[in-house]
Amino acid sequence: MLQSALAAVLALFAAQVGLAQQIQKVKINYPTRTGQVWPLYIAKEGGYYQKYGLDVDLVFGVHPAGIAMIVSGEAVMTAYTLEQSMTAASKDGSLIALGSPFKKSLFALMANKSIGSMRDLKGKKIGVSQIGDAPYNYTIGLIAKSGLAPRDVQWVPIGADVSARAAGLVSGRVDATMITAPVYFKLEQQGYNNLGNISDYDDIYAPSVYLFRKATIAANPKLPEQLMKAHAEAIKRFYDDKAFAVKAYLAWDKQNPADIERVYDHYAQVNTYERVPYILAAAFQYVYDHPADEQTLTQWKSFDFHKVIDNSLVDRLVKEGYFEQLFGPGIKAEEDRKAKLAYR
Repeated sequence: MLQSALAAVLALFAAQVGLAQQIQKVKINYPTRTGQVWPLYIAKEGGYYQKYGLDVDLVFGVHPAGIAMIVSGEAVMTAYTLEQSMTAASKDGSLIALGSPFKKSLFALMANKSIGSMRDLKGKKIGVSQIGDAPYNYTIGLIAKSGLAPRDVQWVPIGADVSARAAGLVSGRVDATMITAPVYFKLEQQGYNNLGNISDYDDIYAPSVYLFRKATIAANPKLPEQLMKAHAEAIKRFYDDKAFAVKAYLAWDKQNPADIERVYDHYAQVNTYERVPYILAAAFQYVYDHPADEQTLTQWKSFDFHKVIDNSLVDRLVKEGYFEQLFGPGIKAEEDRKAKLAYR
């Protein structure tokens, strides 16, 4: 009896040691505190990383910190915007984008109370984190709807995230700036003007991608699949469980719960998180047609993006039936449609 009990204890201990040895500690960068990275929060809080053998440390750092973390090997992945990923990857080819889980944020061009329309921005100061970053490119896309070009406004780099841009607007340092939800909700309540939102325009693409370093994948070939599956299950949890999704978001970004519920309702309504995360050809073409500057365009023209945009992992998971098993047989039509639209 004693020997049997001892054997059982030893077996349990061995199993626990084996599990501990299988768990891999990694870092992932999240470059923004917005819905763009919501599935990362759910994967962390819901245990989906651990399910796939990963102990993930989510580390915040705005662009270009995320790229630096990936290139140095400090982080294994970041959830970066497509345009920033294209610019970074085209410079040396060491990076690779393997999927696109997110269509676009609720991202509004907020202006001071004296500016009533986008045309009124001519000659005014617009705040961005950096020239060429996502808010810069989205602003260009929006003001173009009113016939304004980048040279028609003054660009003011603020060098930080959405909170700093909002502070720049409130302090009067800038006349307008791009602000994500739920931060812009508060500005609307204070009387600042919402001049336009990228979510209102189907022809403005603002997706994020899973960005890795090729050397990281070469050293750990199973890692991208582990992360993509963890995030896919987090996306399913998002659509299935509003209460948990909101709770997970608030664990990483302390906001008014009612505001996060408002963001959730919009994202759920428009299906902003991709169940089958192909990088779409139309999204690539939009970004390619809207470079931050001539230097970027010249760099892009000399680069073959097939070397750094790769849908093969999504293709394989589709072929293996992973998404059908996760989301049900109804996902097959979406798989077929997205496969035809994917960047090739």
